[in-house]
Amino acid sequence: MPANQGERVRRRLSTEERREQLLSVGARLFSESPYDDVWIEQVAEIAGVSRGLLYHYFPTKRDFFAAVVERESERMLRMTAAVPGVPVREQLTAGLDTYLGYVQAHAHGFRAFHRADAAGDQAVRRVYQRALAAQEQQILAALAADPEFGPAFENAPHVRLAVRGWLAFTTAVCLEWLRDGELTREQVRDLCARALLGVIA
Repeated sequence: MPANQGERVRRRLSTEERREQLLSVGARLFSESPYDDVWIEQVAEIAGVSRGLLYHYFPTKRDFFAAVVERESERMLRMTAAVPGVPVREQLTAGLDTYLGYVQAHAHGFRAFHRADAAGDQAVRRVYQRALAAQEQQILAALAADPEFGPAFENAPHVRLAVRGWLAFTTAVCLEWLRDGELTREQVRDLCARALLGVIA
């Protein structure tokens, strides 16, 4: 018979589960407040762990925020990966649907990821810039391999700049959409799709 039946039983988390829990808490806090206003003690308290345990996983606040940014970047890259052999026009709508679904379901992580560019810590900003560069390269590789856009790709040096601008546009649209929700997901999807096709045409 339990000594205290009212005591909540906690399941011991595995190393990976605990790390994921901490990153989820971090994504929420970093999405709500600037980098300098988030305290490691606050993360530990919400997660129900000691500060020492959190530092066991992430030696510094910089390491913690960088891990939050990398986690969100990896998610986005996996979800928006191109399907070989399928034309870009056919993939664009489905890819944006998936991406916008992620933005809605993981709004905290999405906001936290894009707060990294405003972080005063240069190391954190470099993590963010590498993540954006990976997204850019993924799109460029899909365009280069596409039957419609590929042939003219080498003669269009403006494409890289256009894709970079489109990523910034899409980010701004999504952040505003999360704030006011005025447009439907389908309207946001179509807006972003038309913008990309317009800049690479």
